[in-house]
Amino acid sequence: MAKKKDFESSLKRLEEIANQMEKNETTLEKSLKLYKEGVEEATFCASFLKDMEQEVSILQKDSKELFKLTPFYDMEED
Repeated sequence: MAKKKDFESSLKRLEEIANQMEKNETTLEKSLKLYKEGVEEATFCASFLKDMEQEVSILQKDSKELFKLTPFYDMEED
């Protein structure tokens, strides 16, 4: 059974990849593999953050002083 990815482990792996590549101690072939893996991890993280942003809601008072939930992304326009 494949282990389910989570944001924290993907971000940690992305940081490890960046550190390895910054050292310039790997072969070109290994660097290319690391780069491809890094792109996959970055894509996963970006997608995860987008999904989470859509789920976040903010509690606000409306004109009648009643509380309502407003999606986070609607707040950015204010």
